[in-house]
Amino acid sequence: MDVRKLMLMAGALVFAAICAVTARSMFGGASQQAQANAPAEPTGPLVLVATKTLPVGTIIGPDAFRYQPWPKDLVDNAYFIKGQQPAAQTVQGTVVRYAITAGQPVTQGALIKPGDRGFLAAALTPGMRAVSISVTAQASVAGFVFPGDRVDLLLTQTVAGGGDQPLKATETIIRNLRVLATDQKTDKTSDADGKTQVTTFSNVTLEATPKIAEKIAVAQAVGTLSLSLRSIADDRMELEREIAAGEVNAPADPKAEKDMLLQIASRPIDTDPSATTGGDVSRYQPHNVAPKTVPPAMMSGPVPVSAPSAPSAPRGPVVVIARGNNVSITPINSSAATAGK
Repeated sequence: MDVRKLMLMAGALVFAAICAVTARSMFGGASQQAQANAPAEPTGPLVLVATKTLPVGTIIGPDAFRYQPWPKDLVDNAYFIKGQQPAAQTVQGTVVRYAITAGQPVTQGALIKPGDRGFLAAALTPGMRAVSISVTAQASVAGFVFPGDRVDLLLTQTVAGGGDQPLKATETIIRNLRVLATDQKTDKTSDADGKTQVTTFSNVTLEATPKIAEKIAVAQAVGTLSLSLRSIADDRMELEREIAAGEVNAPADPKAEKDMLLQIASRPIDTDPSATTGGDVSRYQPHNVAPKTVPPAMMSGPVPVSAPSAPSAPRGPVVVIARGNNVSITPINSSAATAGK
């Protein structure tokens, strides 16, 4: 190999080494500068903060809070600090007494625990009322109704009729009522394994508007009340029905549509009631009642009223007597016909 080729190879190696050193210094300086400019990770205890805005009356769920590092100098004794107490188990199921903004630490004074004084009043939606009804194990869906569920209210009553059998009727008077408590319990009862226990109860507290609360009070005096558990998907179906009927206009904004869904989901409905009578269940039960036996308060209700029945036609041979425009029909074997002979 000649000297010229050796010199070219040596020059190429030297040039490659210079490029490698230059590149290393450039990227190394940029990395050190990025590390120097990066903000320092916050250090301090982990404090429980709200992940979203929590208005007054909100029932805290597992998605409403998280732990976040907080400056040690700004930590207050009222904060929930990780490691010092089981905050997650303590906070879940409580009700917000004072509004909490997103990212703000959750304080112990801003929450009300189940069983504390004023818990039910804080859990009520503004403008709503709490009303309690008595139910049996059969009327309460065998204990499968829990606080927070949505139910329909059914009224069963017996109306005296003109015949031998009274009219038996059941109607859905109110739909989409929120269950606040069962037998003074505002949360679900769990066993040692964390599984929800199904227990029967005799009283249910419901959330209703002032007018609907009056209707429920009257309904308890009229007949027997029963609960009908609603599906979670019924809220979406109710919105689609109202949009199709033109009762509401669906907004184009997804956030506004979500707010509408939440509003409909929390609104009890006492219009368009549905009714079922004994005649709809069995052909041996009457469909209606005589007009004279219908109470005046029910004359404008959904109960159908039958027309007066026509007199039954006489059986056997008859005698027709016409006196001008007056026509009378008399059976031959009657006492009147015998006397006429």
